[in-house]
Amino acid sequence: MMNADQLLAKLYALRKDYADDPEDETFLALHHTFLFVSYNMAAFKEYVKKEAEKENKE
Repeated sequence: MMNADQLLAKLYALRKDYADDPEDETFLALHHTFLFVSYNMAAFKEYVKKEAEKENKE
């Protein structure tokens, strides 16, 4: 499983793929998700850690 920083980097890359049309719904969804997650990185890291722990138990 990717860590939180890697997931955020992937969101950033996906967002850039749609940046040529800033009114595209996919771009807007990725853009706002990227911003929200980056502003709440501590909580996102905790979430990713817990999900990884769940995955490792299975």
